[in-house]
Amino acid sequence: MTAPTTDRLPLRKASWLAHPVLSVLLGASWLALSHSLEPVHLLSALLIGLIVPRLLHPFLAPADRIDWLAALRLSAVVIKDIVLSNITVARLVLGPMSTPQPAWLPVPLATDHPRVNALFATIITTTPGTVSCVVDEQRHEILVHALNCDDPQAMIDEMKNRYEAPLMQIFGQQARTGSAA
Repeated sequence: MTAPTTDRLPLRKASWLAHPVLSVLLGASWLALSHSLEPVHLLSALLIGLIVPRLLHPFLAPADRIDWLAALRLSAVVIKDIVLSNITVARLVLGPMSTPQPAWLPVPLATDHPRVNALFATIITTTPGTVSCVVDEQRHEILVHALNCDDPQAMIDEMKNRYEAPLMQIFGQQARTGSAA
């Protein structure tokens, strides 16, 4: 008699802290929602932070290794750019009859890494004056609408240098071969 065979994919072994950032965010969110640091809420936050990621483990991709120093530097750059862009957009919109020069910019992607590309599009959208409209994976580009753009290529290069290059460093990614990085 032979043992029955299964066509299931092999399951990855789940560890209790396979996604530490998710665990911390879940626990912190619970504490923020409960508006309390009582022991019962601290214990609940700890349990939620440990159990929920473990239950979701089969649905989550493996956590990436992150260069935290590069992530902090990029965060500072993004916050600074958001503040300065808000001022620039306010001047443009509220200024004396200035005429913006809107443009559609195809920004080539240097990597196929989904987190890098998603975060790159998110940062572009978060910065006032630009919106990432489409992430086209077949063409390897993000279509960006800019409220005011004098030099399209300079704006594309600036986005890639300020945001995409640090994101690739954070996630330890190399440029895709044949990409316009």
